[in-house]
Amino acid sequence: MRQVARLPVTLVVLALGVACQGSAPLPPKAVALNAAGTEALEQGDLEAAGARFALALEYHPKFVEALVNQGLVSLKLGNLRRARQLFERARRLNPDMAQPHHALGVLAEHEGRPDKASAHYREALRVDPGFAMARANLARLYFNAGYMNEALVESRRLVEVAPEQAAGHVVLVESLLQLGRRLEADDALDHALARFPQNPALQILAARRQLREGKYVAAIASLRPLAARRDDWAAAALSWMATAELAAGRPRRALGAAQKALDLVPDDPVASYVMAASLVLLKNPSAKDWILRAVELGSTLPFQASGPRSSTSIQ
Repeated sequence: MRQVARLPVTLVVLALGVACQGSAPLPPKAVALNAAGTEALEQGDLEAAGARFALALEYHPKFVEALVNQGLVSLKLGNLRRARQLFERARRLNPDMAQPHHALGVLAEHEGRPDKASAHYREALRVDPGFAMARANLARLYFNAGYMNEALVESRRLVEVAPEQAAGHVVLVESLLQLGRRLEADDALDHALARFPQNPALQILAARRQLREGKYVAAIASLRPLAARRDDWAAAALSWMATAELAAGRPRRALGAAQKALDLVPDDPVASYVMAASLVLLKNPSAKDWILRAVELGSTLPFQASGPRSSTSIQ
């Protein structure tokens, strides 16, 4: 069963303390306030972060990093117009810094414009090819849009410039799987797991490999700790647990796991497919509605009374 990864947008919070070109040196107090603001923003304290960035800008109104960070605060608060003003001002002050371009890409994604977002990410990479967060977001957008070859290229580049970031390894494995290059995907997954053994996305990919190998009980055991989390990874783990139960011929258990996943993420495509396929097996009349829902969410697998065709792979 195929599932397109939906990785979160990669934000960048800046604490570099670099003045824009041609400006006076940054006051140490402004740099310290920006650093304190980034810490507050990472901890989710938007009020404290906003106050610190604002004060940093009082010390130096052309402090590009503080402008971008203040824009991120506005973005998190849902004030997209204010965020745009701050990001665009930062870009005007120094178009040769990658961060404002990247931030505008994040904003475009929040506005539902992946086309504009990808253009901003490419501009960030034109300025700085090593800016990992823009490359991670660009690779994810390509992947989600179904441009697997482009996603593969960008993920390989990301692994090269930022091998310490798990995101590049995740998209690399996912892209190879979607392209049918499973031996390469397995090698890349083993390499990534050795480096990031606790990463939930990689753990789910490992469980999916167990599913492909017919190791349903082992896959369920691998996914159970992730399913107990209280985040989006729990929904993903539950949806693949449901897939394992369905593949093992236990549609009622599959229904239970799929419903729990849908309680967390109502439009989860894998859980929706499992709901439809399980209800077909149980000859439940509501299967028809779930089939339509699964197809709407992108499922391309057949719905048969006997379950998924044996030739249809679980990726």
